[in-house]
Amino acid sequence: MEKIIKRLNYLIEVLPRRVNQFSEEEFTAKPNGKWSKKEILGHLCDSATNNHHRFIRIQFEEQPFVVVPYKQNDWVSIQDYQNIPSDEVIGLWAAINKQIVRVISNISEEKLSYQCDVGDNKFFSFSELIQDYLRHTDHHLIQIFGTSEL
Repeated sequence: MEKIIKRLNYLIEVLPRRVNQFSEEEFTAKPNGKWSKKEILGHLCDSATNNHHRFIRIQFEEQPFVVVPYKQNDWVSIQDYQNIPSDEVIGLWAAINKQIVRVISNISEEKLSYQCDVGDNKFFSFSELIQDYLRHTDHHLIQIFGTSEL
């Protein structure tokens, strides 16, 4: 978990500065009708929100924990990230991830082995689910910045 915590703390520190290097036009441009960079960051807020709740609930609910998917396009649309101030989206992402760091910093070794049913007869350990959250985050950061070097 230390590697994940270190990476998230680094991103919380660096991402706001890096995003602010984009002009508003660059940050809100929608290539071929796809999400803008701003909406991708909004999606990462939604992912963080959903995973924050999962990371708490996994620790006390019946095992295996059933991971319920969410409709990401609807979430991005309903939250209207494209039309809210960029600094609010950036601040929301940072705040949720700070809380995720607090939560995962306090998970016992025993609980990290808890099983999570992710659907289609697939199971991840709690530890793997946390790792997947960071992989998902990094995947979308590459879409925003065009590089994995963030």
